[in-house]
Amino acid sequence: MSPIYLDFNASTPIAPEVAEAMRPYLADHFGNPSSRHWAGAPAKDAVERARAEVAGLLGCDPSEVVFTSGGSESNNHAIKGVFFANPRPDAHIVSTQIEHPAVLNPCRFLERLGARVTHVTVDRHGLVDPDDVRRAITDRTILVTVMHANNEVGTIQPIREISRIARARGIIFHTDAAQSVGKIETRVDDLGVDLLTVAGHKLYAPKGVGALYVRKGTPIEPLIHGAGHESGRRAGTENVMLDVGLGAACRIAEPWLGMPSVRQLRDRLWERLRTALGERVVLNGHPDLRLPNTLNVSFRECMGADVLAALDGVAASTGSACHDGRPSLSPVLHAMNVPPEVGLGAVRFSLGRTTTEAEIDEVTDRLARLFASKDER
Repeated sequence: MSPIYLDFNASTPIAPEVAEAMRPYLADHFGNPSSRHWAGAPAKDAVERARAEVAGLLGCDPSEVVFTSGGSESNNHAIKGVFFANPRPDAHIVSTQIEHPAVLNPCRFLERLGARVTHVTVDRHGLVDPDDVRRAITDRTILVTVMHANNEVGTIQPIREISRIARARGIIFHTDAAQSVGKIETRVDDLGVDLLTVAGHKLYAPKGVGALYVRKGTPIEPLIHGAGHESGRRAGTENVMLDVGLGAACRIAEPWLGMPSVRQLRDRLWERLRTALGERVVLNGHPDLRLPNTLNVSFRECMGADVLAALDGVAASTGSACHDGRPSLSPVLHAMNVPPEVGLGAVRFSLGRTTTEAEIDEVTDRLARLFASKDER
């Protein structure tokens, strides 16, 4: 059977238009963008065009875009940068229980330096209550960081409402939009954010490149110190080819926002699973406020890893990890109060621009045969 890729939330392939845009910078335009001569000028121009393309998707000024090595660096820069730009050692940060480790672990690091972090809870759909954020804020709060859309279950958070709460208190607001950029609208003024994380390999750009949106006037210390690259905000010679790739990916993303055709395939997958398996399959995440490409389901009385193993050739992700030979529930599903007997059977199917109806039908047919054979035993 042909392999089927349904793990686009983990990583996307490089779009053909992106690869084509990058190609000239692999060999021909090799100059350092900081060099003031004929070899450096084309590289500098390419980086600034790419910066403008990223800004176009985010609806910001190009000067507010800082190129990084990816989503993890962007998150670290946002969180640590705000902390180190603030003079008080007892600073307080508000986040959530379902953040990516690239947010959770920088917060843990800052706790070792004296910061206090409050992780607000979520409901059974993985949704944050803005009033919980409001109640968590103190006079020492310097930053609120809430992801835009969850990478596991796809639930989209009420970022606009939370940003209004933060702005009313004069608090900097960051959102990790690694999973949402290129899938749904992420215009920074509409969201009301001061800092926003972009990860290239989640939107058909290469791995190893990302961006951090920094609203003008936001106090933030560089994460990487050195020369004055990125207007003094991130030292290191620009990776021209990768920056160009991210710019191209942002340029071609606009027609895909909302992903109506992908959403139809995701819903087809869910309906066919429900028809074939009935109550044996359970939806994890919000039924409506969810990324259009993401379907996280639990198969009752099964281990997610076993289901994927039986779906030989289908690339998807489980909602559990294995430690010392014993599976453990995903922290996200745990925060959503999903019972272990349900959560350990979780599988995340994440669709992309190249997913076909035939692939969806093949996966659901295989699952139907799998559970039919279990019934016969």
